[in-house]
Amino acid sequence: MVSRTGKKRVREVGATKRSTWEVIRRVSHYIKPYKWLAAGTIGCAVFSLSFAFVYPKLTSYIIDEVITKQQLEQLPWVMGCLLGAFFLREGFNSLRILINNYFEQHVIYDMRMDVYRRLQHLPVHYYDQRASGDLMTRVIEDVNNVERVLIDGTEQGTVAILSIVGVLVFLFSMSPVLAWVALIPVPFLIGGALAYTLTAHRRYRRHREASSAMNALLMDNLQGIRQIKAFCRQSHEDERFADRSEQLRQGSLGIMKAWALYSPSMALATSMGTGLVLWIGGRLVIEGSMSVGDLVGFVLFLGLFYEPIGRLHALNQMMQGARAAGERVFDILDAPVECPDRKGEFPAPVKGEVVYQSVHFSYGEDRKVLEDISLVAKPGEMIALVGPTGAGKSTIVNLLPAFYELQSGSILIDGVDIRQVKLESLRNQISVVSQEPFLFNGTVLENIQYGDLDAGSEAVVDAAKAANCHAFISALPEGYDSHVGERGVKLSVGEKQRISIARALLKDAPILILDEATASVDTVTEKLIQEALERLMEGRTSFVIAHRLSTIRHASQILVLKSGKVVEQGDHDELVARGGVYARLTQIQNTFSVEARFEQLSDC
Repeated sequence: MVSRTGKKRVREVGATKRSTWEVIRRVSHYIKPYKWLAAGTIGCAVFSLSFAFVYPKLTSYIIDEVITKQQLEQLPWVMGCLLGAFFLREGFNSLRILINNYFEQHVIYDMRMDVYRRLQHLPVHYYDQRASGDLMTRVIEDVNNVERVLIDGTEQGTVAILSIVGVLVFLFSMSPVLAWVALIPVPFLIGGALAYTLTAHRRYRRHREASSAMNALLMDNLQGIRQIKAFCRQSHEDERFADRSEQLRQGSLGIMKAWALYSPSMALATSMGTGLVLWIGGRLVIEGSMSVGDLVGFVLFLGLFYEPIGRLHALNQMMQGARAAGERVFDILDAPVECPDRKGEFPAPVKGEVVYQSVHFSYGEDRKVLEDISLVAKPGEMIALVGPTGAGKSTIVNLLPAFYELQSGSILIDGVDIRQVKLESLRNQISVVSQEPFLFNGTVLENIQYGDLDAGSEAVVDAAKAANCHAFISALPEGYDSHVGERGVKLSVGEKQRISIARALLKDAPILILDEATASVDTVTEKLIQEALERLMEGRTSFVIAHRLSTIRHASQILVLKSGKVVEQGDHDELVARGGVYARLTQIQNTFSVEARFEQLSDC
């Protein structure tokens, strides 16, 4: 399906559902390298909590022993102890935050790098089904959300449980009757948490999908901004973005509405518990079985009891969001990498003989693309592929570097089946120059040097000269250190194409795949590119997807394709003498591309 910006839309793939426990188990793997940081974080939190217990005990003592008995001489040392407890509580809390942040950033880094590395090793067809914006959301936003289960969940959950247990010990030691009264709201809190948990996941899942969809549309629009402006579709794109934003708004509101009901309800239950304690505790004070100081201390401890329960509720909300994010992150980490079992290497030096033997290929069960393709390319030969759009030209060359896996038949390089060698060894033997050159958002030097990261500046300049781009690069404001912009937007099509040729020259691979690069440039630029391509193809086995017949007259072999089959094969003179499809193509003297000429023949 093609959007109005002219870009192919990819379908959005939902994440596999996983339980909260599975997400926690998977994420906990990232704790192991930093177990001492995790222990330090929890240890500081426990110490901070311990000193927090001093406040209600000293408050009770001040009321009963200092104020009631008017022993003012004890006030200075009691207040000193209280201030010291406050200082130590906040000191350990500050240390906890420092350790926790250090811990957190290491875990985020490790997880994000694992996801990124996985993306680098996934097959091309994985990206055919997913929007780039969706994948970016998973790498950046979802990783952050998943990490919260690990760091905040581990720390807050552990400390909250320890706090509840510790406070209960104090409550029962002070007044068993009031302690049981304080526990009255707990069944309601547990029931509310269970009800919220059972319904929260779908809301968070919807929210993460809406966020991903909006980011995908945003990236698509930013990359297609020229097409949007050229077709005056700003209003149309505003409507599309507003629709995605509305879905995200509704997803966020769904979460907030549930939380707006859940959180106050839980707070109300704990408030009712505090009210019951004050009611019954007040009667105990009036009856003389409990002092005012003990009641005040009990109520302060009660706050320390209900507060971590409320924290567990917030943690439950956070974990449901992290679960939805975790499903999306682990979908990437669980996706099968391309060709993991290949162990072989090509023996050096590679001469570049390429043989296709009865190759068949299809995209799914319904899209048969290639049928019984066979050819032999000897070292240094040029193989041209000609045919209408959809004939299978690009698929033939994409199978050579194993961008897609063969389904039947075989492809050999120097007699070695490409399925027997590691992808790095295979792809090191192949250079690719596409019709639409891709440049990274860096300098000219960095883009050319991408062909050989160890190449020095002299080798880069030699490659640029051979690619007929040294002159225009030297005229740039900063020469080879000039930035090309995103996707090379600061350069013309012809300039980008010559830089990509220089990059391929620097790689110096024995096999070349060339999606003819002169189809969309002016005559002068075409001549410069053609000269550069001739230097690039010299001594290399070249596969050329032809858009202009004039560029392939000297090809060693020309394969004429139609509907995934080779209908004619031979050199230029043989095919012209044969009087078939290729001969009729050469008789159509106009400036249309080969694909357009095929359409003309079909109409005839």
